[in-house]
Amino acid sequence: MGDSIDTLADRLAAALGEAQVMTAPDRLAFYAHDVFTRGAEALCIVRPLDIAGVQTAARLCAQAGVAMVPRGGGASYSDGYVSDRPHVLFDMGALQSIEIDADNAHVRVGAGVTWATLKAKLDPLGLRTPFWGPFSGIVATIGGSMSQNTISHGSGAHGISAQSLIGMEVVLADGTLMNTGISNATRHYGPDLTGLFTGDCGAFGLKVAITLPLIAARPAFDTASFSFADFASYHRSVSQLAREGLDDSHFSIDQALSQGQIARSEGTAARLNIARNVMRAAPNPLSGVVQLAKMALAGEGEMREARYSCHVIVEGVDKADVNARLNRIRAIMTAEGQEIANSAAAFVRSMPFAPLYNVLGPRGERWVPLHGIFTHKAANRFHSDFIALLETRRAEMERLGVWTGTMFSSIGGHGLLYEIAIYWPDTLTPYHREILGADYLAGIPAYPESPEARAAAHQLKADLIDLMQRHGSAHFQIGRAYPYLDRLDPAARALVRATKAALDPQNLMNPGVLGL
Repeated sequence: MGDSIDTLADRLAAALGEAQVMTAPDRLAFYAHDVFTRGAEALCIVRPLDIAGVQTAARLCAQAGVAMVPRGGGASYSDGYVSDRPHVLFDMGALQSIEIDADNAHVRVGAGVTWATLKAKLDPLGLRTPFWGPFSGIVATIGGSMSQNTISHGSGAHGISAQSLIGMEVVLADGTLMNTGISNATRHYGPDLTGLFTGDCGAFGLKVAITLPLIAARPAFDTASFSFADFASYHRSVSQLAREGLDDSHFSIDQALSQGQIARSEGTAARLNIARNVMRAAPNPLSGVVQLAKMALAGEGEMREARYSCHVIVEGVDKADVNARLNRIRAIMTAEGQEIANSAAAFVRSMPFAPLYNVLGPRGERWVPLHGIFTHKAANRFHSDFIALLETRRAEMERLGVWTGTMFSSIGGHGLLYEIAIYWPDTLTPYHREILGADYLAGIPAYPESPEARAAAHQLKADLIDLMQRHGSAHFQIGRAYPYLDRLDPAARALVRATKAALDPQNLMNPGVLGL
């Protein structure tokens, strides 16, 4: 096998073409990093141009007994494509086909298409997918989102990414191409084979094409924002909001993140960009001017001072529909909170896919988020224990410059996603330097390497995951960061292991994710 591994990159280049295989040291170093950490460098990176190329590369890797690790947009922070095992990394970003079938209300896309690219194609047709991308959709790919599971745009009305899906085409470990769907008329024809591959982090196969449903884009919209004095009042309010399903999407942040986001957005160029996007998103020029005037008059002070703020985006068939929804939302949210300037909600509606500046903190700190999805009672208990844990670490965190902020979103009416962002001062990685670019980095502070602060951030992340587990949390983007297999009951665990063995008998598909 050793000779086979040693010559694998050459054989891949001969089969695919040298342009589709990367071995340069700078490319290997970049692809070894995700947002948070670093793994072993791949033997090579393959970037196939079509599905046949993915199949060919998979067959050659299987013959050599070499692991295959898929990468989408690269915005993972849960070790989804960071591996310490010898492997070939599959960059799926060149699979860029988009086939829109408006009459039959579906679209087939290559796994490397980003949510922002798909939105730009569908907007002129007055169409959208029900879920239409995470905030990182400027780089996040549709294949990656289906592998990881994610929420954001459209989740209030339509749920997570896995719920906006008809079928997938997947290359298995031996190079076989499998279509999980039988009919584009419905995903549910017998057992849900498509669902098997959602959230698998690439453990069962390489996603190469995805078919999504299409719906009409609603022409009317408005936004609103609310502040709350404490987590309990916020949580009760947003739980009721989610149960009634009135919004297209919403997101909530604590004071630390709201102040950080405002600090990040200050500056003439940033404000002009916000203004341009508000005008573009407005249904007509007059309503755009009115929105900008409201934002200017309201200012950002209320959001800066809010302990917890919730930002709601509402869509409807006409203005009356939107107003009716907003009136009910205001009644729910102002029972324990107060309405504040809607600058943040309006900004997200106008620029849903912002550049990835948030991969660093507002003062250039390193950043990693983690999250748990809790039942409502468990969310309250976890929040109390999280605050207590931070208190025990306060002195050390202040000494090292480590700090946290939190973000929240409902998962339907029955759960709450509680996301914690950890920040610490540290040197940047090749990932940050390439993604953000020299011009942006020149305008923010630079830090020397800080092994002690980095170790504290790693330990805090691990301890918080343990705390989440004690409160029964579930997770998206499982990768190698969150426990999965051990959480299953014995019968379910046996079924998952048997499925893995049937699809990938050599355990070559992203080994280690999901605990497999």
